[in-house]
Amino acid sequence: MTTLPRLLVIMGSGETAPTMKAVHRAVFDRIAAVTGGKVDAVLIDTPFGFQENAPTLAAKTVEYFMDTAERHVEIAGLGRTDTGDVVAVETAIARIRAADWVFAGPGSPTFALEQWRGTVLPDTLADKLRPGGPGGAVVFSSAAALTLGRATIPVYEIYKAGHDPFWLDGLDLLTPLGLPVAVIPHYDNKDGGNHDTSKCFLGERRLRIMEAELPDDVFVLGVDEHTGVIIDLDAETAEVVGRGGVTLRSDGASVRIEAGTTVALEVLRSGGGDHAAPIVADATGGGGAAAELAVASSGVSDEVPSLRAVTARLEEAFDVALGARDADAAVAALLTLEAAIVEWSRDTLQGDDLDRARAALRAMIVRLGAVATDGVRDMRDVLGPVVEAALAARVTARADKAFGVSDAIRDNLTAAGIEVRDTPEGVEWLVLDPSDDGSR
Repeated sequence: MTTLPRLLVIMGSGETAPTMKAVHRAVFDRIAAVTGGKVDAVLIDTPFGFQENAPTLAAKTVEYFMDTAERHVEIAGLGRTDTGDVVAVETAIARIRAADWVFAGPGSPTFALEQWRGTVLPDTLADKLRPGGPGGAVVFSSAAALTLGRATIPVYEIYKAGHDPFWLDGLDLLTPLGLPVAVIPHYDNKDGGNHDTSKCFLGERRLRIMEAELPDDVFVLGVDEHTGVIIDLDAETAEVVGRGGVTLRSDGASVRIEAGTTVALEVLRSGGGDHAAPIVADATGGGGAAAELAVASSGVSDEVPSLRAVTARLEEAFDVALGARDADAAVAALLTLEAAIVEWSRDTLQGDDLDRARAALRAMIVRLGAVATDGVRDMRDVLGPVVEAALAARVTARADKAFGVSDAIRDNLTAAGIEVRDTPEGVEWLVLDPSDDGSR
């Protein structure tokens, strides 16, 4: 029997965004290197199983992995476990047990925990991660990541419903791995603008209150948005990937490990605080006695800018193109932004970036439409006021017998592509066809 590597991947957010494409591909490739190419992959659909659009969310997630990693992911069919359909639940868990790669992401951590308790799912996941087990990759992000530790933030109840801060018991899959933690994704969230929504929408004040209620041996493992940590339990390493960093926090003291850094797993197990700072400093290149804890990064992260940055860049390119009257470049900027919006629309939590991008796209279309309208308007409508004014001046010149001035006006109009004809009914004018060579 092939033994798979034991990989635990915790993502702060962006699990279906362009920022995490390289990470997903790298994890799949590490499993495929052992299996010979094929990877049995399963999406655990519980965290969003309460939503009316759960089937749509599951389908979009499957589509994302096919597009970004060219991997088919099967839906577990574990949206709910409280339906009384024992066969469906056991069938779903059997799929998860047999999978080489399992993924769970956004939704409600409270709902997920309620549905998973009383089932063998926690033991099934723990079995993949234990020494001597079947191995495989367990990839949890956002809401699902919240459930991994000993304590879980009921984020909807606190942030949306206004409950006083409190903890829920988590799955506690990480204490057996030497990580007695409370996992907090969205650690660097800034959606609040004028109020603090960091630490998964708790903010610093509420986290301090909750932190005091944790057992003495439990610390916080914070993972920034569009960031992940790949924990290789066989190699005993932890690689921080993506855009931000990972924070180890104990009793309010924090140590941060930036993306692009790989450290020995012992660094994470140290729990943060002042005692961990020298270890992390050495592991990130500071040298010294603990430098052997550093491991060369595998560099799986793509340099993917945010949708907001992409939007700003393409708006500027569009402005330049219009200024240069380069229609092709303007259309290219517009189409590139549209493609970026489609790609980023799979990301569950966008803040207002998606709305901003759509507004920019609409504005670009309107501006391009205005340019196009000017291009297709009848040139008589555009030039009429100017030509009529010139012809009126010509009539005045002729009445004053200033025939030289009259002829000059006519000649200048002809040079500008306007033919003037004197008829018994009065003066007529028309816009000459630039392609007419005058041979008619």
